[in-house]
Amino acid sequence: MNLRGIVAVSGRPGLFKLVGQNKVGYILEGLDAQKTKVVANITNTKLASLEDITVYGEDEEIKLSDIFTKISEKGNTPDLKGDLRAYFLEVAPGHDQEKVYASDMKKIITWYNLLKDLPLFTEETPETPGSPAEVSLAEEKVAADKKQKSAGAKGSSSAKATTKTSAPAKKASMTSKKGV
Repeated sequence: MNLRGIVAVSGRPGLFKLVGQNKVGYILEGLDAQKTKVVANITNTKLASLEDITVYGEDEEIKLSDIFTKISEKGNTPDLKGDLRAYFLEVAPGHDQEKVYASDMKKIITWYNLLKDLPLFTEETPETPGSPAEVSLAEEKVAADKKQKSAGAKGSSSAKATTKTSAPAKKASMTSKKGV
């Protein structure tokens, strides 16, 4: 199951595919039938990659991809209006029942229903660093970090040089020998 590049966006329903990034924010494409493109603002939008999402466990955290695999093996999903606790105990044994809420279970099952018909659901996760968009995002971030560090280093060295040469001159005595 390849969940790389699929994100959940805070404040927006559904799932999105990360297409790229521009100055304003992330460019996302909806995974629904409309395939709408959205630009999510960098400063006030939080993205959660499905590849990194885990569910609280009693002993250790359970990866979302493992839960999706067990749901697909089971073959059917329950009605979201009913009690999901028993079903979730089957597909995610060992999850922490106090920390995993019914809303979390509904969200996971809804995400599964969105993803199950897509081709990425059946393909294997590549061992490469990521999709072209993710690789370019990572490269841009590294380049930006290097630029900031080099600018900081240049700025600090030039700041030191200017402080040495631009020290204030001693005040000249404004009184004359005659005494005013």
